[in-house]
Order: sequence, then C-alpha cells, then structure tokens
Amino acid sequence: MTQISVPAWSQGLQTKMMAAIDAAWRTIETSDDPAAVKKAREKAKACGEMAAVVRKIAAMVVVRPLAGPAPEFAGAAAAVGQVEIATRALDRLKGGRRGRL
Repeated sequence: MTQISVPAWSQGLQTKMMAAIDAAWRTIETSDDPAAVKKAREKAKACGEMAAVVRKIAAMVVVRPLAGPAPEFAGAAAAVGQVEIATRALDRLKGGRRGRL
C-alpha cells in the first residue's frame, strides 16, 4: 500500500468531488431531460455527502506540533491531547449532540 499524507489525500479528493459537482450542476442547468436531471442531482448529492465525510476524517487526524512539551511529559501530554481530539471528533460525527448517536 502506498503511504500518502491525509491532508494531501483530503485535498485531492475534495478537488475531484468539486469537479464532479460542477459537472452535475452544468447538466442540471443545461438539460431538458428529467431523467438526466434526476441522475445529476443524485450524483451531486452523493458527491457532497462524500466530501463531508472526507472533511470529517481529515479533521480527526492528529497534527503534531514542531515544538512540544518537555520529553519527560511528552507521553502524558500526547495521551491527553489524543483523548481530547478523539472526543471532539466523535462529538462532530454525532452532530454536536453529546451522548446521542
């Protein structure tokens, strides 16, 4: 498997999704065929939902700062930071409502 950075992956996928959404909207604006418009709307909706999931995944990635705490406290600080980040990410996936899925 090829290693790729999450921000690069996210940006590349977001760019592809925006291009697909733009193409779908062009179809919606120019087509008179109801079946083509329906298919384009479904494609735009699916691309938008996929782009939202990609943003959520990218937000969960831990970004390590260049300067951190003292080496003897680095393990504890990293554990606390990761727990906070994971909790915030889970809250975002829940839609901001604490305790409900």
